Amino acid sequence: MSPEKFFLRFKTLLLSFVMSIGALILCPNLVAMLLGWDGLGVTSYLLVIYYNRNKSFNAGIVTAITNRLGDVLIIMAIGVLISQGTWITKIRAQGFYARVVVQLLLVVGCFTKSAQIPFRSWLPAAMAAPTPVSSLVHSSTLVTAGVFVLVRHCEGLSRYFIENIVLIRGLRTIIMASISALGETDIKKIVALSTLRQLGIIVTRLGIGCSLIAFIHLIIHAFFK
Repeated sequence: MSPEKFFLRFKTLLLSFVMSIGALILCPNLVAMLLGWDGLGVTSYLLVIYYNRNKSFNAGIVTAITNRLGDVLIIMAIGVLISQGTWITKIRAQGFYARVVVQLLLVVGCFTKSAQIPFRSWLPAAMAAPTPVSSLVHSSTLVTAGVFVLVRHCEGLSRYFIENIVLIRGLRTIIMASISALGETDIKKIVALSTLRQLGIIVTRLGIGCSLIAFIHLIIHAFFK
């Protein structure tokens, strides 16, 4: 991309993405975390439409709509927490029904960011972005944000209900990503689907209650990428 005319804009967007993922990791509660969460969605959309082509615009719309759905669910979870008199997701200390509702909203919202079934369509579409963005942002970093939020804020999922949802979605994502990669010829989409399969394994571990092992797998996968 050395002859790129707007290379400064490209570097600025990548720096904004890095700052957003840093805010997502470091913020102590859901309200502050939403700043980094929204920042990831906005910068991701701007990077997908970077080349100003019809294919890029269509992929950007799919990415933006999916991420906005996750934003709405996170905001609804924050509303439930505020009704319980807190911003911190110490969900165990809340009532049983509030805990289940907050965890369900967070799980589905994080599935949108991590491209788990049925929200997987945006990840292959986002490969219309420049190759450095596809490899470093969409197929390696952005899709892990939802899993990280699950590991951090949903420790100790409500058994027999949300755990089963997470487990089934993770298993279906593993199967879908593996089969889809067999028929792909675009190397960027193959890399994205390989990441999606690993995220499916991490989500499956969360579904069986092994959050620490899931986090270790997430760190090892990050170093590998």
